[in-house]
Amino acid sequence: MSNIFNSEAEWEKHWQLRNKSRENLQYCSRCVLDSSIKGVTFDDQGVCNYCKIQDDLGKDYPGGKVGEKRFAKLVEEIKEKGKDNKYDVIIGVSGGADSSYMLHLAKVVYGLRPLAVHFDNTWNSTIATMNIKKVTEALDIDLYTHVVSNEEFDDSCRSILKSGVPDLEIQTDLALAATMNQAAEKYNIKYVFEGHSFRSEGICPSGWFYMDSKYLNDVQKKHGRMKLKSLPHMWLSSQLKWMLFNQVKKIRPLWILDYDKEKCKKLLTELYDWEWYGGHHLENRMTAFLHSYFMPRRWDIDQRANGFSGTIRSGFMTREDAMKQLKETPKIDEDIIDMVKKRLDLTNQEFIDCMNLPKKSYRDFKSYKRTFEIMRPFFYIMAKQDLIPWSFYIKYTAKAGAN
Repeated sequence: MSNIFNSEAEWEKHWQLRNKSRENLQYCSRCVLDSSIKGVTFDDQGVCNYCKIQDDLGKDYPGGKVGEKRFAKLVEEIKEKGKDNKYDVIIGVSGGADSSYMLHLAKVVYGLRPLAVHFDNTWNSTIATMNIKKVTEALDIDLYTHVVSNEEFDDSCRSILKSGVPDLEIQTDLALAATMNQAAEKYNIKYVFEGHSFRSEGICPSGWFYMDSKYLNDVQKKHGRMKLKSLPHMWLSSQLKWMLFNQVKKIRPLWILDYDKEKCKKLLTELYDWEWYGGHHLENRMTAFLHSYFMPRRWDIDQRANGFSGTIRSGFMTREDAMKQLKETPKIDEDIIDMVKKRLDLTNQEFIDCMNLPKKSYRDFKSYKRTFEIMRPFFYIMAKQDLIPWSFYIKYTAKAGAN
């Protein structure tokens, strides 16, 4: 069956048939992950393994007064470590709610001196760009930005599309991580705040995405037109250097502290004239294409299920409401599809061909995956010391299919 639909009505009909065909799947009795997702397993009560992962994280990061005390102690450590520097912490920003709130949290609530760091993949929405400008200027926070060559980034997106793999925007995640480490090295900053919240976003199933720079480089080598010279890479050698020699700690405040995303969006709007962009991950046009079009239509993956599952487990959403919303088709602005074709230099037929290629994964290319698995005990120690995120340890060092 083709993954291209001639009209939204045709797509709506397909989605209804899809929902009907999924009625016999096993769904988690607690969240909305189901048995079609690779790596999802269920216990005797029908609860999935990702609910258990989030429960375990909740025990380690309970929030409340315990979290506030823990974070306050961490802030004092950060201030002491950075007292001789212009900045004491880096915050990666996208214009989204989580990173914008962290700027407010760091500067206003805890009196830190953050440096905002942004990787511009040249696909930002106008709203996201204005949100970054509004919040950083209002808080008098300096902004460090790395802008990639749009020709190179577009070529990498085209390469991934033509390779048949799902990992369409791994360049942005890898480049942002590398850019933050480069800024930390330049300004001698020892702490990085990352904006992920397992309570509002869940834990992305490992079978959906994979990323590392060796994998990206092999895809580009086989399917690209040019070398990615302006894209910051997260080579394993660089990662080890930043961990072992620079000792840059990765902190996720929204894991440690209580976080109500809806309240924080309201606060940002009232204080900074910040604007909501319509949905999680929709502040960037390529990311919007990935989540709202590419993944559901080519891969039959609805990533809303992951975010909904996180909020269900945290008590911000009911399972019934989530199931109801999942029956609605993911929406995409048609202008974004036209932009993707134009910027990636794809004819209508080439775009159709990309959407219907034989499906491949990182296993069909060179990657660090086996190396990460062998180094699992080492990365456990690094995660315990906050030198890598726990999510990296959970997702990338386990044997394939183990989580």
